[in-house]
Amino acid sequence: MSGLASSPKVSAADLATAVRIIQQGGVVAFPTETYYGLAVDPFNVAALTRLFTIKERPRRKAVLVLIQDRGQLPMLASRVPVVFQPLLEVFWPGPLTLVFPALPGLSPLLTGGTGTVGVRVSSHEVAASLLVSLGGAVTATSANLSGRPPAVSAAQVAAQFGDAVDFILDGGETPGGKGSTLVGCGDDGRCLLLRDGVIPFAKVEEVVGRTV
Repeated sequence: MSGLASSPKVSAADLATAVRIIQQGGVVAFPTETYYGLAVDPFNVAALTRLFTIKERPRRKAVLVLIQDRGQLPMLASRVPVVFQPLLEVFWPGPLTLVFPALPGLSPLLTGGTGTVGVRVSSHEVAASLLVSLGGAVTATSANLSGRPPAVSAAQVAAQFGDAVDFILDGGETPGGKGSTLVGCGDDGRCLLLRDGVIPFAKVEEVVGRTV
């Protein structure tokens, strides 16, 4: 393996290495509040292409993105649906991925050609630190070969990918189980459950219902 940060408490040097690799078009594995994810620069088409290649992932599948905070949404989303506003307040940071109308210039590799982009703010300490150090967005597709279970540890990432991943930020074992809950917005302005996940959709509907 090209690089493996050995401590669950990643150092400033580890983070600096991860940031440098991402900025240079490389692939970094890192822990989130669900599984390990694979981070590349979402605005670098060559990096996105490599991401799909090493995951053996069909290009029609979109890739979700992590941002540091809501202030970075204009980097990716053309607008924020009204129904999402209370969800941002209650569930971010956390395992809720919201699907926004995408800016026209985003790569179809990121959007899957849908014109939308999935975004969230991670509540995991290492993921949050990576975003702060980078100052921008990263992809956070699960660290697994297509069709295989997502990795919940640095060792599992290394076992699946070997040297295909340039660096691993070892933040210890992640919870696994369900992934982030994926929620979109329908033409009628209502929330749609696109993928069941950690946050029950009933809780999402409850929060939205309190503000209607």
